[in-house]
Amino acid sequence: MSETAKPSHANPQVKGDKSHGGEFGYVGIDAILEQMRRKAMKQGFELNLMVVGQSGLGKSTLMNTLFKSKVSRKSVKPDPEERIPKTIDIKSISHDIEEKGVRMKLTVIDTPGFGDQINNENCWLPIMKFINDQYEAYLQEEINIDRKKRIPDSRVHCCIYFIPPTGHCLRPLDVEFMRRLSKVVNIVPVIAKADTLTLEERDFFKQTIREELRANGIDVYPQKEFDEDAEDRLINDKIREAIPFAVVGSDQEYQVNGKRILGRKTKWGTIEVENIAHCEFAYLRDLLIRTHMQNIKDITSNIHYETYRVRRLNESNGHFSIQPSDHAAVPPKANGQHEEQPAVLQANGVPPQLEVLSHEL
Repeated sequence: MSETAKPSHANPQVKGDKSHGGEFGYVGIDAILEQMRRKAMKQGFELNLMVVGQSGLGKSTLMNTLFKSKVSRKSVKPDPEERIPKTIDIKSISHDIEEKGVRMKLTVIDTPGFGDQINNENCWLPIMKFINDQYEAYLQEEINIDRKKRIPDSRVHCCIYFIPPTGHCLRPLDVEFMRRLSKVVNIVPVIAKADTLTLEERDFFKQTIREELRANGIDVYPQKEFDEDAEDRLINDKIREAIPFAVVGSDQEYQVNGKRILGRKTKWGTIEVENIAHCEFAYLRDLLIRTHMQNIKDITSNIHYETYRVRRLNESNGHFSIQPSDHAAVPPKANGQHEEQPAVLQANGVPPQLEVLSHEL
C-alpha cells in the first residue's frame, strides 16, 4: 500500500524578512520600520532652504560648505552702474544629491538684493510673498479633484538668516525681518564670518542677540512650544542656548596634521570649518541635516502650512455666505420661487472662489 505524498509548500522569502521562528509569540510589528525605510529610499527626500542676508556675508560659500558641493552659485560682480540691485531678485537652484544610496533633492533659494538699499523699508515683503506663494501652489494642488499622487513640495522648510558680525547688537532690519517671517517659516539665525570676532566678542554678541530675540517676542527654530516631550525639550534647550550659531564657510581644502580639512588660511594659522573649537559650523550642519531635518519639515507642514491653509479656506468659505447685496436679483419662476443658479466650476473642477487670491501680509 503506497502512501500518498503530501505536497510540501515552501514558505515564500520576503525581501528584508528576518527569521524569528524561535521566538514564541512574535508577530512582526517591528518589520514596519524596514518597510518604511525601503519606501523612503525609493522616493527620496526633498529639502528647501532659503538664505537671507545682505551681500558679502558668504551665503553661497556656506551652502557649498554645508553640502560639500557646488549647490549655490557665487554672485557675479555686476557692472558699476548696476552694483546694487533695485529690487530683491529671488532665485532658486535645485540639485540632486546622493550619499550611500540615499537620494535628496536640495533646493537653495537665494535672495540677492536684501538689505543692500539705503532705504530698506518693507524689503521683506517680496520674501514673505514668495513663501506664501509656495504654500498657495501646494494648496491648489491639494484641492484639485485629479491631484497628483505625490504633490511636488516647493514650500520653504527653513530660512537661514545671516547676521553681520558687528559685535554690538541686531539692526532694526534684522529684528523686523525675523519678527515678521518667524510666523510663517522656520528661521535659524547665524552670525556670518564669525572669524572676524574674538571669542569674547563672539560670546557677548551671541548673548546680546538672544536677549533681543526674547525682548521682541521672536521665536526662532527650534520653537519651544513645539517640543513634543521632555527628551525633545532637553535636546532643544541646548540648541536654543547656542543660537545664533557663529559660523565660518569655506570650500577650500588644506592639509593640517596629515589630514584634509575645509578651512580658511590666514597668516596666523588655518581656521578649520568643522572644528568646534574654531567655529560652530558643525552645530548648524547637525541641526539642519543630521538631527532635525525631518522635524523642520514636519513643523513646516503641520504648523506653518496648516495655519496658511486654514486661513485661506476660511477666506474662501466667506465667499459662499449668501448676502442680498452680493447677488443680483434672479427672476422668479412661474410658481413664484426663485430659480437656483448652478455652481460654476473651473476646468479643474475647483470652484472659482478657491482660485489664487493675491495676498500680502
